[in-house]
Amino acid sequence: MIGHYTLTGPEDAPVLVLGNALGTTTGLWRDFGLPFRLLRFDHRGHGRSAPVPGPCAIEDLARDVLDLLDHLELRQVHYCGVSLGGMVGMWLAAHTDRISRLALMCTTAWYPDKSVWDERIEVLGSRGMEPLADSIVARWFTPAFPPDVVARFRAELLEVDVPSYIACCRAIRDMDLRPALAKIDVPAVVIAAAQDSATPPEFARHLADELPDSELYVVGDAAHLAVVEAPKTISVILDDHFGNS
Repeated sequence: MIGHYTLTGPEDAPVLVLGNALGTTTGLWRDFGLPFRLLRFDHRGHGRSAPVPGPCAIEDLARDVLDLLDHLELRQVHYCGVSLGGMVGMWLAAHTDRISRLALMCTTAWYPDKSVWDERIEVLGSRGMEPLADSIVARWFTPAFPPDVVARFRAELLEVDVPSYIACCRAIRDMDLRPALAKIDVPAVVIAAAQDSATPPEFARHLADELPDSELYVVGDAAHLAVVEAPKTISVILDDHFGNS
């Protein structure tokens, strides 16, 4: 499927695909700047992308990106993904030759504890997003982060199609990308946030240990959406990584 996307920046610059976290939209990157041609997209049922009925796996979400790359006639791209976007990036880098360099931010290859997803899915199915919104957003940001920005992300979360969100939750719960990590033969950078309770730094360390060619960074004053809380720090890391290509 080809959902909502934007492609901005110098036409002669390398294309950098930006993959969003679960429950966020292309607005995740609104204050983010790098000297590349930036391809932002919304996952199915998020933002301005239409819902897709039925279950999905990480592979299906990754194939959405492949459809988009084919549509735009992009043979090979850089890829940076946050959380769910990083999971999609791992699949793409392991199973295709479309990714030249990879950045994985606040993400994991698997969740050993499935119960958190089962509980979330149960509440979503019976009561919708509203009862979960505050607890989800609380994990995205540190307590001192400006409340107006937090409120904007909460509002975007409440607009996500609930069945699509549930399908993505199940995809994350059921994934195990650990066997794929050794197949990723492109240069990778792994970024964790010290105050991220959703994907703690030990998850990032596992990724960095298993990836054949990777560097690990831990950003201090940030939580799960570190790209929003520490954009300057992360921009420097990514510019160094992708700028070396």
